[in-house]
Parts: sequence; structure tokens; C-alpha cells
Amino acid sequence: MNETLIEIGQRAQTAADQVALLDTATKNRALGAMADALRTHQNEIITANQADLAQATDMPKKFTDRLMVNEQRVADMANGLRTVARLADPTARIDRGWINADGLQILQRWVPLGVIGIIFEARPNVTVDATGLTFKSGNAVILRGGKEAIRTNTALANILRAALEKQGLPADAVQLIEDTSHELAQEMMNLTDYIDVLIPRGGRGLIQRVVKTATVPVIETGAGNCHVYIDKDAALQMATDITVKAKVQRPSVCNAAEKLLIHRDVAAKFLPTIAQALLDHGVQLRGDDQARVIVPQMQAASNADWDTEYNDLVMAVKVVDSLDDAIQHINHHSTHHSEVIVTDSIERGRAFQQRINSACVYVNASTRFTDGGVFGFGAEIGISTQKLHARGPMGLDQLTTIKYEITGSGQVRH
Repeated sequence: MNETLIEIGQRAQTAADQVALLDTATKNRALGAMADALRTHQNEIITANQADLAQATDMPKKFTDRLMVNEQRVADMANGLRTVARLADPTARIDRGWINADGLQILQRWVPLGVIGIIFEARPNVTVDATGLTFKSGNAVILRGGKEAIRTNTALANILRAALEKQGLPADAVQLIEDTSHELAQEMMNLTDYIDVLIPRGGRGLIQRVVKTATVPVIETGAGNCHVYIDKDAALQMATDITVKAKVQRPSVCNAAEKLLIHRDVAAKFLPTIAQALLDHGVQLRGDDQARVIVPQMQAASNADWDTEYNDLVMAVKVVDSLDDAIQHINHHSTHHSEVIVTDSIERGRAFQQRINSACVYVNASTRFTDGGVFGFGAEIGISTQKLHARGPMGLDQLTTIKYEITGSGQVRH
């Protein structure tokens, strides 16, 4: 095991023990100080980011958009920290308490997870969002970003660490691994003595690699093969607006819609209008046989298309025979992230929500709302697509666990 990585893990454990004991007011002051430091050093951050962008000549535009940091994005990061400071501290509450038949006083309390490891790709905002959420919830964080953003991430981490030191708090609550090699990432995935939980953030390839190879417990996040299903009772204008916005607003993010399913009873009427609106925004359409009969300019969809997260202006289209067919298709092909039904039927909307096996299921609203900030969490550590122990956008509460504190007066069990 890499000695430097072990040292990082040991320092993180020490910092986590210290941060877990901080009161809410202290943590909030530190978050404010970190936010102020980002704004004070924004030119340093942007300069580092420009150096990263200059090296990212082979990156597709959809990924350089995620990598890019400007003055507004620095402001957004800082505001995110201030928002987290205003949120309720989950570790400050006792969930419930009772006295059992033996006279023991039992308290159920929310406590930090400990040391959280995050492996992510070219999204510098993750450095700040993860720091804010882990610190407020009483954890320490070890960050390992991609090589594409190493200069930006290093600048951000150094600024955040310096702000903590000025507050007399442990800088090692935030640590960035500057070695971006796959070998070190693999060792991090096996750092079971020091990391309590690992959260991958990035494309499906990264996430699956971590899930399959890590020995540290993993929360699976991110991959979004999201669907919009237009039911036979849908309104055309609403269906068009939701589909277009869900696809084109930010096609590179995990909550963008990737698939369009449409009920056969309205396909002939609705699909030409919706398809044209998508084509007008530069979306490449790939359809099944029935969809291509209605809109011949679509390319033919392959079997692989139904399982692909494009992160681009590409959308696959399928005509389905019924609500049941739509639900079956989605549950089989989705990544269990976010799905939408557009319908005027309360009953069919409710059936869709009950039967779809995804973290976020919408009736008549865009998949793009699946976001920790939108949900009121301030920011998010990621969007979990699994069922244990967190699901959907992960905020402060999802970075804690339960601890039972039991007080007696000399009881022994007979």
C-alpha cells in the first residue's frame, strides 16, 4: 500500500474525530470563511482552470463545459457553501428516545459517517460541494479528481484548507490526492482501514469500475439513462416543452433525458411536432421501426442505444403499446436515476410513480429537477441510484448514520 496514501488516511481519521465534535456555530463560521476565501482568490482559481483547459484539447466540448470555471461559477461555489451553512445540522438532533422495560434510557442520534472518499472526473465544483457537505455533517473528506482538472482542484483544495487553518480548525478535514494515476485510485478503493465510504462521481465507466473493484463500501451515483414517457392522455404542448427542456438544457449532465417513449395512440399526432422541436435544437434522433415510419429522418436505433447514456445532443425514441410496456422498458433499461410520465390522468401518473424502480419519478415535470440544490439540500454529494443506504440526491442527512446512546443505573441482563 502506498505510504503517502496511508498517511493521508491517518490524517483524515484524526481530522474526522475532531470535526465530529464541533458545534454547529463553529462549522457555520468555517463554511463562511471558506466561501469568502474562494471569492478573494477567484483569480488564482480561474488562472489554474485556464491552464487545465489549455491542456484539454482532446476533450469533447460537453466535458470542457463541466471543467470550465469562471467568475460566476466561483460565485456559485461560494454561495453553495453559504447555503449549506444555513441548513439544519443533522448531527445536532436526537431523532428519538425512549426507556425500555429494563429502565434503560435509549437515545437514537445522527452521527457522521467518518472519512468519506470521493473519486470524480472533470468537475471542479465537486471539490467545493463535497467539502461543504462533508464538513457541515461532521466528516472528513479525501478527494481524488481527474487529471484534466488537477490544477483547478489543487488551487481550490489549498484555498479551502488555508481557510480552515485560519479558523483554528483541522485543514486535514479536506485533502486532495494529487497523484491522478489509475494505480493510486485503485489503492484508494481498497483503503478500508481509513475510508468509511467511497462515492464515485462521473461517467458510467468510472462508477462501474469503482463499484466492481472497491473493497471500501461504495454508494453508487450518477449514471443517468433517464426517460420521458408521453402517455396517451398527455397534452401536446406540455409533452413538447418537457421533452425539449429535459434534453437540450444541459445535455452533458446526468439528469438530462436520454430516451423518449411515446404511446402509440398519440405517436402519429405528437411525434412529428416533438421531433421537429428537438431537431431544431440540433438533437440527433435514433428511432425504433415504428418511430421511423412516423419521422423518417431519424437514424435507426440499435439495441445498445436503449442502454446508453449519451451526455450529448442525442436521443433515442421508441413507440410503445401501453403504459405497462413503457414501465417494463424503463425498469429494464434505465440506470434508476430519474424518469418522467407526461399525462393528464391522475391514476396513470400515480401508477407510473408506484411501479417505476428509480430514485426520482416525476409526473409532468422535467428530469432536470433531480438536483440537491433544487430539492432544498443546498448542494449534493451525488445522486445515488442504489437503495442502500441513500437514494436520490444526497445532502447532509445522507452523510450521517445512526448511533444509539444507552444510559443505565447498574442494570445487568439476566
